[in-house]
Amino acid sequence: MKNFSCIIASIVFTFSTAVLADTPITPASDKDKKLDISTNGFLDKMAIPTLYTCDGKDVSPQLSWTGVPAKTVSLALIMKDVDAPNGTFYHWVLFNIPKSMTELAEGATTPAGAAIGKNNFNKMGYNGPCPPKGSAHTYIFTLYAIDSKLNVPQDAEAPAVLAAMKNHIVGQADLSGVYSRWIK
Repeated sequence: MKNFSCIIASIVFTFSTAVLADTPITPASDKDKKLDISTNGFLDKMAIPTLYTCDGKDVSPQLSWTGVPAKTVSLALIMKDVDAPNGTFYHWVLFNIPKSMTELAEGATTPAGAAIGKNNFNKMGYNGPCPPKGSAHTYIFTLYAIDSKLNVPQDAEAPAVLAAMKNHIVGQADLSGVYSRWIK
């Protein structure tokens, strides 16, 4: 039986090599690229550690991305709470991030060459998850690849940044996490 398995494997290998020898290998086109965002701080769609919240040090998580489309001129990053009682609540607004950047370090403020908008805490910078006690909220980090630099003021709020990029988005990726504060 072992010899039969080896013979079959050998035939399959020989056949696939012969077929693939005539198949040109072409690089992936920009169309095949998929923008992706990730963090080493937590798993996508899982719990956000206290470190990144109002109950901890309230520092931004490390974020990295790949698959930036060739037509990208700048990037934008917006973090929002989609479960806020009065509608979407924006925690972090960064825009005009240079397309050459592929990562933000943990605790990053404003990357060189980028602009920071005003969040719904009325602050310029990151403010982490801080849902009302007794509830769990979902937070989404969305990275946008944009075909231009955005012409909005440095302290623009998320709706203004989103409106400015409306017809200029060439890629988009989401990373989400959940944070809950229980009554003690």
